[in-house]
Amino acid sequence: MSLLVIHNISLPPGQFGTNDIPAFFCNTLNIDKHPYFKTIGELQVSAHCLIERTGKVIQFVSFEARAWHAGQSLFEGQDNCNDYSIGIELEGTDDIPYTDAQYHSLIRLTKVLQQLYPLITPHRITGHQDIAPNRKTDPGPSFDWQRYKSALA
Repeated sequence: MSLLVIHNISLPPGQFGTNDIPAFFCNTLNIDKHPYFKTIGELQVSAHCLIERTGKVIQFVSFEARAWHAGQSLFEGQDNCNDYSIGIELEGTDDIPYTDAQYHSLIRLTKVLQQLYPLITPHRITGHQDIAPNRKTDPGPSFDWQRYKSALA
């Protein structure tokens, strides 16, 4: 793996702590629970990890395996980012600040991943918005890239 992609997700949109994200990534989401779920019920997506608002990290896919987090994507002229990237989802939205606990967990996890995968340099850590700019907006303006990247230095 040579790229780390940061995402956000909340289910239902804008709600936290519902336990619906793990169900979604495990293809067990009850689509009758919320009207929005009917619009995403047939999607089959996954991320390597989710970092909840509390900072708890849940791993869904081995870092050695392909996850389905990036969709149609391009990084530095190379498409199909799912083929060579690790996807980390932060429970959140584009416009609500992430928690200190999430930053702490993300920084710790990133440092471990950089040790395991030396090709993931600071330059090769990006947001979903950067690899799918006309399609995605996450992790959004509420993500403090300066805080995150300076903590990795």
